[in-house]
Amino acid sequence: RLVHLDLKGAAPRAQYLEQVLPLLRALGATGLLLEYEDTFPYTGPLELLRAPHAYSPAELRALLSRARAHGLDVVPLLPFPLQFVLKHREFAHLREVKELPNALNPLKEESLALVKAMIDQVMALHEDLQWFHIGCDEVYYLGEGEESKQWLQQQDNTPEKLCLSHIKAVATCLASSYPMVTPIMWDDMLRGMSEETLAESGVPQLVQLMIWDYAADIDVEGKVQLLEKYHRCGFSKVWFASAFKGATGVNQSLTLIGHHLRNQLEWLQVASRSPGDALQGIALTGWQRYDHFSVLCELLPVAIPSLAVCLQTLKNGGYSEKVKENVENLLGMSNLEVDTFMSTSLGTFPGSNILTLVTEVSFYLKSSVDELLERNRYVTGWFSPYHRKRKIIHPIIIHHFQPDAVSLLCKWNAVLHDLQAAMEQVFHRCAIEEWMEENVHPSLQKLQQVVDDLDEA
Repeated sequence: RLVHLDLKGAAPRAQYLEQVLPLLRALGATGLLLEYEDTFPYTGPLELLRAPHAYSPAELRALLSRARAHGLDVVPLLPFPLQFVLKHREFAHLREVKELPNALNPLKEESLALVKAMIDQVMALHEDLQWFHIGCDEVYYLGEGEESKQWLQQQDNTPEKLCLSHIKAVATCLASSYPMVTPIMWDDMLRGMSEETLAESGVPQLVQLMIWDYAADIDVEGKVQLLEKYHRCGFSKVWFASAFKGATGVNQSLTLIGHHLRNQLEWLQVASRSPGDALQGIALTGWQRYDHFSVLCELLPVAIPSLAVCLQTLKNGGYSEKVKENVENLLGMSNLEVDTFMSTSLGTFPGSNILTLVTEVSFYLKSSVDELLERNRYVTGWFSPYHRKRKIIHPIIIHHFQPDAVSLLCKWNAVLHDLQAAMEQVFHRCAIEEWMEENVHPSLQKLQQVVDDLDEA
């Protein structure tokens, strides 16, 4: 049971992750799937890939050592097709389509050299690895570059073969240098391919597939058939990938536990019908962005109750009152809500104060400001945009809503002061800035502007 930490946005500070490790272990995790992206401390020609808040080599070594001490396997994930690399001007010449940083040109020798250099740097910081995830999902525009189009015109060449040859090259690159490490890859690019194409490619002997589906109502029968197909093609081991967050809305701020709980229960049904010992494990994904360029979805501390429910459900083979009690005890929550966003108790897990404050902001900030500015008759009738622009107001009207506006502004500034302080314990400034600009500033600035206009009027 691998917990996926997606570090391509709002990457938590290393100290926070170290605090969370014992909790993950207690909840039933047996490993971490670490998707570093630009938070890995690349060096040499790759140094420009590092984000300003990337982990230092010392931080990562300490974190990985702590994970091992808690009995957690670590599986690094390099998300080929490498959007975070191809967005840089210095690597733009390796794009499949010149204008788009979506896919690596698989026919350039330099592409494979880049892949090898990245794998080598990641491997150098990790000890005793059993698996290495090479990504390979949603590789859009593959085959649409000029070189690929020429390659596809040759006899018997197809887009499927282009994709498989690239996967095979990456997997072989890993296997030849690190024969003890097994590559894992997402399965979506292979789902529609024929058994014959897959079997002849040689890929099934090189990689383990990770079959992902984050829906609350998985097609269980379809998944069983897909498993059987992969098995017939020669994939000896497969993984499942469920989700504990980051799968219900691109700018979602709160996690609906019930959706993710149902997702795990569906996967348990698929597991119960899996052929023999084909199932290697399950990764609980926790996406932080839908892709490298999208906004943040739920922050990790916000989703810890969901992760706890999902892990305990998988560990115990189902969800029950006893599982709910275990989760409440481990999180220090007296009343866990699964079907609404409102868990009334605070919890004592690392970052629980962030969950409380984010819940308050998500539920009440916009609605309270809208209530004042759009449904208060004194504002809509006597201090409309027309009045505000000209700074006209009848003096008596001020007394009808200025105290409410000032009081609301004070209240939200206090909440945001607390939220900022709580977030600074867990996140770097860039993540806090982004979250505030997306979720707080639009409403707060409207309120501040009305208070300023009142003063001036």
